[in-house]
Amino acid sequence: MNQYKTNRLCINLKPIFFCALILLIPNSGYSQKAEFTHETTLDNGLKVIVKEDHRAPTVAHMVWYRTGSIDETMGTTGVAHVLEHMMFKGTKTLGPGEFSKKVAALGGRENAFTNNDYTAYFQQIEKSYLPEMMRLEADRMHNLVLSEEEFKKEIKVVMEERRLRTDDQASGLLYEQFIATAFNSAPNRNPVIGWMEDLKNMTYLDAQNWYKKWYTPSNAILVVVGDVEPKQVFEMAKNTYGKVPKQILEERKIQGEPDQKGVKRFSLKAPAENIVVMMGWKAPKVIDANIDVVDPWALEVLAGVLDGNENTRLNRILVKEKNISTGVNAGADAIGRSEQLFIISSVLAKGKTPAIFETEVKKIIADIAQNGIKPDELKRVKIAVTASQIYKRDSVFGQAMEIGSLEVVGIPWNKIDALTDKIRDVTADQVQAVAKKYLIDDRLTVGVLDPQPIDPQKKLANDRAAASIKH
Repeated sequence: MNQYKTNRLCINLKPIFFCALILLIPNSGYSQKAEFTHETTLDNGLKVIVKEDHRAPTVAHMVWYRTGSIDETMGTTGVAHVLEHMMFKGTKTLGPGEFSKKVAALGGRENAFTNNDYTAYFQQIEKSYLPEMMRLEADRMHNLVLSEEEFKKEIKVVMEERRLRTDDQASGLLYEQFIATAFNSAPNRNPVIGWMEDLKNMTYLDAQNWYKKWYTPSNAILVVVGDVEPKQVFEMAKNTYGKVPKQILEERKIQGEPDQKGVKRFSLKAPAENIVVMMGWKAPKVIDANIDVVDPWALEVLAGVLDGNENTRLNRILVKEKNISTGVNAGADAIGRSEQLFIISSVLAKGKTPAIFETEVKKIIADIAQNGIKPDELKRVKIAVTASQIYKRDSVFGQAMEIGSLEVVGIPWNKIDALTDKIRDVTADQVQAVAKKYLIDDRLTVGVLDPQPIDPQKKLANDRAAASIKH
């Protein structure tokens, strides 16, 4: 599942197979320099960030709310995602579904996504329609109508989504149980979509309370990227979003995670064709926008050394040479409000056991911890960072995603270029050091999918239902 899934009916879960190093910017080409990117804050607290890109007459318009599943409490897990659904069900001036119809009538595309750290809404349209997008989005920031009737219909959609994407999917169940096992008290131990019992017991009042608590200008960031003039955008924002009343946010209290004292293990039985193994170590992250820390970036480089192409260590040894895995992946993320893990996951080849896989993975890590990495491995990772970012800069939507996803977790847009420098500054010795320090048993969780027979009729029914939801 793509980290920034744009199907409103599919929440933004962290995927089992991570893609490392996706938020780093090359220090060349289209950068976040001041002559391109501009910022202001409205009187009601809304931060507005505008980036000029005049290559085509289009605009990406995004509103990011600094609230996600980690802000939820037990008993109402999944409410952030449910509220995202309800944001399309009408305001004081629009009926259910009219928001989307208006965007479509103007030739635009729009959607939303929720994850642990935030919820975001976007439209991509021809530039002349930007004022109308601002008016529509500002309207539902303040005038959303949450009816019990619409809620009862939509909560059924969310529960069906959970059944299709988690309860009836072995990989989804494995990842959900893996996170719940790895973390004792950190709030991201709960699934973004919520536990089924909480969804069954949720009411429209829960969604309404969530909306009143978090959907306010001072808890939001507006990002506009495209063929625009910043001063004009700021004036549009003032005339639309600026009319939304200011509201004081209550203090956040995010539960921390206690130190782990040994390996955690579990086995999950579910219909599947192959054994899947997940290994995850608790990992450090950037805190309070202090990007000068070393260890989180060194772990991202380590993930790139282990995985990235067919000739990296995990693939070369476990897939090609020893035929233990049919596919293996590694990933880490240095940035986020929620707790982080360094994860290695694999689909095992027929006849191979989880014990064999775990032993071989630990051998590979031990070799790096003892002998370090080669200069060409380090160079390859750094080249890959630059290449991926050049490609991403081709899209105004990609640029808006980059700015918003970092700003909403506390990384200012004017530090984005510096993130690449942090990767470029990572040394082989630092990669060796984090392998030795963090990838140890006292930080490790191991989950195993024990495959059970698949009912072909149920699989066919699930595939059809999933296709229906997708469309």
